[in-house]
Amino acid sequence: MAWKTLDDMDLTGKRVLTRVDINVPVDDGGVTDATRITRIVPTVTDILAKGGTPILLAHFGRPKGKPVPEMSLRITLPALETALGRAVTFVDDPSRDQIDALPMDAVVLLENTRFSPLEEANDPEFAQFLAALGDVFCNDAFSAAHRAHASTTGVAELLPSCAGRLMEAELRALDTALGTPERPVIAVVGGAKVSTKLDLLSNLIEKVDMLVIGGGMANTFLAAQGVDVGKSLCEHDLADTARPIADKAAQTGCEILLPTDVVIARRFEEGAASEIVNAKDCPPDAMILDAGPDSVARICQGFDRARTLIWNGPLGAFEIPPFDAATNAAAAHAAAQTQAGKLISVAGGGDTVAALNKAGVADDFTYISTAGGAFLEWMEGKTLPGVAALER
Repeated sequence: MAWKTLDDMDLTGKRVLTRVDINVPVDDGGVTDATRITRIVPTVTDILAKGGTPILLAHFGRPKGKPVPEMSLRITLPALETALGRAVTFVDDPSRDQIDALPMDAVVLLENTRFSPLEEANDPEFAQFLAALGDVFCNDAFSAAHRAHASTTGVAELLPSCAGRLMEAELRALDTALGTPERPVIAVVGGAKVSTKLDLLSNLIEKVDMLVIGGGMANTFLAAQGVDVGKSLCEHDLADTARPIADKAAQTGCEILLPTDVVIARRFEEGAASEIVNAKDCPPDAMILDAGPDSVARICQGFDRARTLIWNGPLGAFEIPPFDAATNAAAAHAAAQTQAGKLISVAGGGDTVAALNKAGVADDFTYISTAGGAFLEWMEGKTLPGVAALER
């Protein structure tokens, strides 16, 4: 790896500016899901153990460059203190003298970086202001690494920099999945629209051996083959885009797996009457809402042949039973193969995490990324500014 980790840094007596992602959901004045907070604990703990003072930089919500009281990071303090098992000092208008006056074993949380319009503009003076508050920069927010902001890239160019434990784990997992993977590699790409994942598909078919296309995306590819998909979610105007992707896959030796049987219904609601038909036999008044059991069996056979799995997006309308069956079954098989030591499985993206949690198998995958946009851009083969800054 071209970047340093906490193990490479001397932090004794150093103030460590630490970019984290604690942009957590809140309701009625409290944090409702502290997952992102608990995931930064190893980094904070290790900085303290190495004699450093963690000074946490983070954003919260979309304040659009101005102070918004309800988007103050103060709301995260109770959950942060619970996760760390210690007090956290909140500073809303920091200066270096104020930071230096704190004990070396303090944990410091600065106010929402996006309260300043200079943060998202990656303003050099704002980056210099932030850098002056610390001696070392540690980026532990892979989920914000696709943004060239002052607290993700600007500071990294001004201070000795390294990746935090969560960033390190994320980058190693993604390198294992796409950088230097064990082959064969299979990718599952699902979701509603092809249009949002064109770059992803184009990049993957050059890097993986098998590509499973599910969800509404699969309907667009079926329609491009001349299949009538009835009233299904489908981007008919992208048929001319889907065909070249399939042709390119054939040229690169990437096998594309589309549904051969599907679950259809006339209504998209829980408990709606449904049936399984051949993918080519969707009635004009019906919708394809999930992959069928034969398709799932073919996907699972693909998992059995593979050594590495990358998963982004569900296979069907997983939010409503019974249209979660394909995602649940395929996920369970991938998890079992992973636990048996036969498969390295890396998954990410908001709907993906939700689907795997719903299937009850998220803990059985090799790695689950909660990074969302950054995970998707990495899979698309794009350079992430926050990672590139660490490499410099």
